Amino acid sequence: MFALVTGAGGFLGQYVAEQLVGRGDRVRAFSRRNYPELGAAGIECVTGDLRDANAVADACRGVDIVYHVAGVAGIWGPWEHYYGINTVGTENVIRGCRQHDVRRLVYTSSPSVTFDGGDQNGIDESAPYPDQWLCHYPHTKALAEQAVLAANGNDGLSTCALRPHLIWGPRDQHLIPRLLDRARRGKLVRVGDGQNLVDMIYVENAAAAHLLAGDLLQPGHPSAGRAYFISQAEPVNCWEWIDQILQTAGLPPVRRSISFNAAWRIGAMMEAAYRVLRIRREPRMTRFLAAQLAKSHYFDTSRAAADLGFEPQISTAEGMTRLADALEPTL
Repeated sequence: MFALVTGAGGFLGQYVAEQLVGRGDRVRAFSRRNYPELGAAGIECVTGDLRDANAVADACRGVDIVYHVAGVAGIWGPWEHYYGINTVGTENVIRGCRQHDVRRLVYTSSPSVTFDGGDQNGIDESAPYPDQWLCHYPHTKALAEQAVLAANGNDGLSTCALRPHLIWGPRDQHLIPRLLDRARRGKLVRVGDGQNLVDMIYVENAAAAHLLAGDLLQPGHPSAGRAYFISQAEPVNCWEWIDQILQTAGLPPVRRSISFNAAWRIGAMMEAAYRVLRIRREPRMTRFLAAQLAKSHYFDTSRAAADLGFEPQISTAEGMTRLADALEPTL
């Protein structure tokens, strides 16, 4: 199989590309810049911007399947930035698939497309998109997901979307490093009562789910036109898990705490001040961040198990051991 992986230089994308190469598939990577490690692995590397429709279409030429992993995450920044990359970029991928007769498209979405700021206790894929959004990232990802699912069945294209939650593991350059940096600077504060449960997924399991979806995706298969929550399928206490990560890095547990209501008010005030002053850097607190840190969000993954045969092959305990081994040289 000849696969295009957008965002192959990123955390999840790199694992998807490597797993494809590892089983003998030919892989083309589409990324914003060149990644020598991808070329060294035998991956064809193409650089470009998702907002450039011609560049995206050229990258789709000749491939059998597209794994659209690329996107911009975050909780702050201008609408045009998120919309251009996450939504317009995804629309460009869909057009590129149609233009070059690509038959399968697997899209990396996010569970935050259903997040309205409240608890999500074991919800399934029937949960609606919210009416109001707390930041641009989930909004633009939801618009992109809807475009992908609506494209299913058009021009011979089969599509599906995966919603991995809190991807973690070795080589992460965002979640774990930012967590450890805040802890080292004494900026990490527990939000809420510390009892909220969250789903997460080890990165190799998330990548494997993409390959499963891609292999099965075709007209008439249950996955065609559907979205799927994927996780370790065993929710953890958010703050106990954070303390475990800190312990792995040789850092003390979180000591300070703030109520959810107080964090929400602070976040709202900081958002307003940053908008008035046109500050581009990310506020230390926003309403979205307060809700993510204080509320439960875990999901019913039975649809992924039934339709895709997805079960995490690497346990959370084994994943934590691998993470500890990866962190050890930096301690």
